[in-house]
Amino acid sequence: MFRPTEHVCAGRGHRQFGPGRGGFFGGSFGGGFGGSGMRTAKMLASGDLQLIILLLLSEKPRHGYEIIKAVEEQSSGVYTPSPGMVYPALTYLEEMGYAVAAADGTKKQFSITAEGSAHLAEHHGAAREVWNQLATFGRKLAHFQKQFTEDEEVADHFGSGPSNGSKDEWRRMKAEFRGLRDELKAAIYDKIDASMEEKTRVLDILRRAVDDIRGKRT
Repeated sequence: MFRPTEHVCAGRGHRQFGPGRGGFFGGSFGGGFGGSGMRTAKMLASGDLQLIILLLLSEKPRHGYEIIKAVEEQSSGVYTPSPGMVYPALTYLEEMGYAVAAADGTKKQFSITAEGSAHLAEHHGAAREVWNQLATFGRKLAHFQKQFTEDEEVADHFGSGPSNGSKDEWRRMKAEFRGLRDELKAAIYDKIDASMEEKTRVLDILRRAVDDIRGKRT
């Protein structure tokens, strides 16, 4: 199927649409988890970002900042494209005649043109697919980030206690807790393709473990 990616036009030095392998989330993550999203990650290939911008402009005229925020919201806040990605893409769309900019105070407001609408209609399926994948990826990563944070908070609380315990003892306990937690997750993951009988056995073990833990509370 068509997958927009980026390549450089000879003699013009800018990117354009074209089929290829760059595809969705064409780069690697950078910067790790952060409160304001993964601003340093190059998640979208250039052609994908251009199609998304046209899709957003087809809804209403927007400033560059509004485009950045729309992508951030669609990804559940886990990805924020940098101005260094968005504004060159807008400049290219202007050069191609797919978008036009109008002064709006000290800012520029971008609108889609008839040529841009025609191009978007030609590749609307690809644009919508990328937009929907961005939402799915964002939800999954946001859930993972939340789960990771909660797991770390549990480990921190488990590895703390009364003042009569030394820091080294609590440190060792926290490390052991994290190790056992990771081993448990790995063991359960190993059973993903197991038979229903084996999965039932695993559930019984986990149920007994939960009962044992709760029974030892003071």
